[in-house]
Amino acid sequence: MERLRESEARAVERANALARTTAELSRMNAELDAFAYAASHDLRAPLRGIANLAQWIEEDLQGSLREETREMLALLRSRMHRMEALIEGILQYSRAGRVHEPPELVNVDTMVAELVDLLSPPAATIETRDLPVLVTERVPLQQILQNLIGNAVKHGGPGVTITVSADEAGPYWRFHVADNGPGIPEEFHRRIWAIFQTLEPRDKVEGTGIGLSLVKKLVESQGGSVALHSRAGEGAVFTFTWPKNN
Repeated sequence: MERLRESEARAVERANALARTTAELSRMNAELDAFAYAASHDLRAPLRGIANLAQWIEEDLQGSLREETREMLALLRSRMHRMEALIEGILQYSRAGRVHEPPELVNVDTMVAELVDLLSPPAATIETRDLPVLVTERVPLQQILQNLIGNAVKHGGPGVTITVSADEAGPYWRFHVADNGPGIPEEFHRRIWAIFQTLEPRDKVEGTGIGLSLVKKLVESQGGSVALHSRAGEGAVFTFTWPKNN
């Protein structure tokens, strides 16, 4: 009986310690959300101001600007927009997997069609096959598919064909986003999932280097996994698993 009472006392102590740790983590998460939101808001304002100033300078000096100066002002505005996208990406990454919404019925085929309308790819063909209807959080799944489809459009080249499909894998749906673009050499397969990593210079292809790292974090927050199957010149297939039951 004495040993039982000691065991119960230790269990209560561990439970209290766990409760304190959970409360502390909740407080830290709330502080992180507040900081990320405030920082992103405060950083966006001066960036928009700089972009507006560049536009006003170009309009005021419309008749006397050299073509070289005009190109530099356009580049300045482009860098401002990229920085704004980077700030938004960091905010999304900081919240990924920690902020949840009520699950709802999601028709993934309809979701992909809406994303295609949103992205409006000028020279890409996007097909769907065997996509499910499931009960899940809409926003993270939508972010994942938007990033993967947008990535294939951006890097696939003119006339790229993208196929979004799914099959069953036990308690998960396994989604595939495949393209017939230039592919990704095997030595870069691990690097692409790291935050801020891009395989091409940012002045050549617009990007923040956050998209695929956000995909990985969102998928893993649902207990799934991500993978890439690709070789140079043979297209690419991004695969991720997503739970059937939220």
